[in-house]
Order: sequence, then C-alpha cells, then structure tokens
Amino acid sequence: MHASLLHRRVRVVHDLLRGSAPGLVGLALLVGAGAGLGAVVFRWLITVFTELFTGTTDYSATGGTAHPAFPWAGAWFVVLAPVLGGLLYGPLVHRFAREARGHGVPEVMLAVARNGGRIPPRVAVVKSLASALCIGSGGSVGREGPIVQIGAALGSSMGQWLRVPPHRLGLLVACGAAGGISATFNAPVAGVFFALELILRSFTAEAFGVVVIASVTASVVGRAVMGDEPFLVLPPFSVGSPVEYLLYAALGLLAGLLGWAFARFLYRVEDACDRVWRGPEWLRPAVGGLLLGGVLLVLPQMYGVGYPVLQNGIDGGYALGFLLVLLAGKMLATSLTIGIGGSGGVFAPSLFIGAMGGTAFGLVAQAAFPGLDISPGAYGLIGMAAVFAGASHAPIAALVIVFELTGQYSIILPLMAAVALATGISHLVSRETIYTLKLLRRGLDITAEPAPDLLRSLTVGQAMGPVPEPLEGSCRVPEIVARLESARYGAAPVRVGGDHLGTVVAADALAPAGPGVTAADLARTLPPLHAGTPLHDAVPVLHEHATTGLPVVGPGGRDPIGWVDHRDVVAACATARSAGGARSAGSGHRAEPPGRDV
Repeated sequence: MHASLLHRRVRVVHDLLRGSAPGLVGLALLVGAGAGLGAVVFRWLITVFTELFTGTTDYSATGGTAHPAFPWAGAWFVVLAPVLGGLLYGPLVHRFAREARGHGVPEVMLAVARNGGRIPPRVAVVKSLASALCIGSGGSVGREGPIVQIGAALGSSMGQWLRVPPHRLGLLVACGAAGGISATFNAPVAGVFFALELILRSFTAEAFGVVVIASVTASVVGRAVMGDEPFLVLPPFSVGSPVEYLLYAALGLLAGLLGWAFARFLYRVEDACDRVWRGPEWLRPAVGGLLLGGVLLVLPQMYGVGYPVLQNGIDGGYALGFLLVLLAGKMLATSLTIGIGGSGGVFAPSLFIGAMGGTAFGLVAQAAFPGLDISPGAYGLIGMAAVFAGASHAPIAALVIVFELTGQYSIILPLMAAVALATGISHLVSRETIYTLKLLRRGLDITAEPAPDLLRSLTVGQAMGPVPEPLEGSCRVPEIVARLESARYGAAPVRVGGDHLGTVVAADALAPAGPGVTAADLARTLPPLHAGTPLHDAVPVLHEHATTGLPVVGPGGRDPIGWVDHRDVVAACATARSAGGARSAGSGHRAEPPGRDV
C-alpha cells in the first residue's frame, strides 16, 4: 500500500515537471544549478591540467618560463605538452563522443534546430575532460564552447530522462547553455542573450523567462564557489571627442571583416589538416600537437585561453607591431588547435583577436590624431565585441557579453555603433557565421526552412484511391481469381444485398478450395484506416498488408470510401512535393497520376 502511494506521488511529480508551467520553472532551476556546477568543475579541471602540464596556473602570462619539474628543458617542454594532451583526449573523443571534437556550439545549435534538442548524455562528461585536457596542454581555444555544450547536454539529458515534449527539450538545452556561459564568465545577462540569439534563435516570452531563471541560478552557484571577480579589470574609458565616433565606425567595419576572415581562415586550416592527415583519427591531435607546440615555443602567449595576455594588450602593455603578431598568432594557433582535432571554443579567440586588432587600431588613430585624447584600450574593448559580432552575426549577444564582462558603460554608444556596422558588413560579405559554416560544410543548413514532413501533413484520405469494384457474395473462385488478376490491389470488397461483408484477398482465392466456395465464404475483415489519419500513423499498418492494401472509412462509417496501399502513399507524397506542399485534408480524393492502373 505504501509502495503504491509512493509510486502515485512520484508519478504526479513527474507529470508536473513534464507538462506544467511551474514544472518548467523547476526544471530551469535544476538545469541552471547543474550547469553552474558543471562550469565550476570544468574551470577547475582546466586549472589542474594546466598546472600539470606547465607547473603554472596560466602559462600564457609567464612569457615562456621553464617547467619547475624539468628546468633543464627550458621552454622547450612546451613543444611536447600538446602532444601528450592529444594522446589523452584524442582516443577519448574518438571512442566515446565524437561530437565533443571542435568548438561545440554548432552541435548544440543543430540539436535544437533539427534533432528536437536531443544530445547524448555522455557528451557532457567527454567534453569536460577533452576540452580541459586540450586547453590545459596548450590548445589555443576558449572555454565558452565546451561549457555551452556541457550545460546543453545536462539540460537535454534531464529532459530526455523525464520525457518532456520536444519544444520543452529545446528550452532546457538553451537553459543549460545560458547557465554555462553565466557561471563560467560570471555574466548572467550575457548567458541569456547568447542562448536566445545563437542557440534558440528566437525571443519568445516563455523562452526568455526560463532561460533567465537558469542563467541566474547558474550565476549564483558559480559566484558562491568561484567568487564575484569581473572578467577584466580595466580603467574607465570615455569618448574624448564626437569625431571619435567616425573612428569607431571605421573600426566596426574593419572588425566585421576581420571576424569574417577569422572564420574562413579557421576552416581553411582545418581543410588543410584533413587533406594532409592519413592516419587514425584518434592519433591526429597528438601528431598535430607538434605543430602547435612549435607555435607555442615561439609565442607562449598563445598557450590556452590567454585572458591575461588579452588584458595586458588592452592595458597598453604591447607595442603596435607585437599586437599584430599576437593577432596573427591567435588566428593560427586557434585554427591549428581545431584543425588537428582539438576541443575548445572560438568565442574567446574572437575576443582576443578583436582586442589586439582594436588596440592596434587605437594606437594608429592616436598617432594620427594626437589632439583627440584617444584611449587605445577603448578601441580594443570595442574591437572585442565587433569581431565576435562579425564572426557570429549575433549583435545583441556580442554587445551584451562585452559590456557585461567589462562593465564599461561609458562607451556603450560607440560599442553599439561598431557592433551594428560589424554585423552589417559581415552579412554583406557572407550569410554564414563561424558556427553555421561548420554545419554547412557537412551539408546541414539550419538557417533554411526545414522540408515539410509530408507523412505527417498528408492524410489517408488525400492518398487513397477509389474502392475496387466489389464482388457479390455468390461469386465463385474462378471468377474471383480472374477479377483479382487484373485489379490494382490484391483484394476486393464483398457485398451481400448491398451491405459490406468483408474483403477477399488473392492469397485466399488461390488456395485450394472446394468448387462451391464463394466470395462470402472467403471474406475476411481487414483493419480499416480512417480518412483523417496522418500517413505517418498509417504506414506501419500498411506495411503489414503490403500485398492487399487496406480499406479507408469515413468518420463513423463502416463501408469503404476508398482504398490505399504503399504505392498510393508514395504517389501522394510525390504529388505534394512537386506542388510545393500538401493539400488540405478536406480536399477529398486526389487525382490519379498519369499511367496509374485502377
């Protein structure tokens, strides 16, 4: 009795979580908390692996020092760090979750747009380990792509376990993505707009509400464990003269083109790696790690995410020439990391490239217009948002992310203008983004309208053909066989006194029978299909009666009003596709295609 009561209560809670508005809020809280904890664990793993491989918490800030455990090797140990990391995460990704390779966000976008929000649960674990190993061993990639995929996988797994509808499953995926961004960057507003603009690509009230709840929850969890430290600590910037708005506009245009160029260069390098590599995929990150290690030996600032280098660049710590070297080095190092099969995001590299390019632009503008009191760091800050907007075509996310990560409200107007211009110029050059381009290269265009599911939109009534000419109940076997040999279907209805008695099928008529056997004796009942039934539901039943087809009845009727088999289904779908869509369910019988036997 107690077990039965407990089962009923569990069932009530399960149904509440699956179908009600309060249940969706509860799920958003759970997913947000899980994503926040996932971000904490992921950042901890990066730190652990970075210390293991380099002896420091962030090797990019050291300028290329020796490993404390191997001082005799000097800075040369960094050549082998990506090789050792690749030997660990390469087999892990290849064996358990190949979706964990690359930068992660496109896979989440595809899951929401085409797969009903379904992401395998193992992706969260494999992505955490693989990306932490990749970044910790020198991979010049960001942590936002992995944490988006980790949080999204957690949300999807929870939704699949509770068997929520596909629409809600997509919302839970977005909640996980928002929570991951929110916790890892301490930026709850940025997490919301990243999920809405890039993952869901829609702004409904329901989606906004639950994503905000998840993002806030994740941020609370992240701050409780990791503290409330800002992403960048910068001096306040301001616009010294209205003339500077023209310079910021020019920066926006150049940064938009730079973001587009980064996306193209990334995949050109990946294509080159694909052409060159002929060995097993699990070994590719280790062998390619030698190339990446060579880059890190020359430019240790490219090791890992590189946030200290980014801040130092905006703070004015580098000369113009070295800023451009860092910009080019980041493009190369990130592209190599992804091309050899590494696992990590491209958001942080976009910010890095924008910071270096924007600060370099600011230095040039400062030298050209000494009377304007120009702050090159402000241009670097705006360059971060503009390059990401140009690469992602996500202006709101770019604007909010950089504003929240830095807290620089004083330059919000030039920031908005530069982001808008960067997005516009990038749109003019190409409709694809750094995320959708990866999917398009695999033949997947999530920006296009999906093809209609004709089996769900067409009904049995739209596919059915005419009822075969009925047999009288007194017909003998020879006449039955002769009629069925020339019939469209391997069956015919039987009538007695004008009433439908059943159906004679060819197999029964051809079986040995006495001379007095009639159609009434052979009549059997075939399962009727209703005219309003979608073809998607009718196909499994038709599969069981492929040789005879099945009668179609109207609402509340018993006598057949039509007949249908698998050939009718194919013909109806072909006709609807050529006409550009399905006909309305009330259109009655469809016209027979040319050359069809009836």
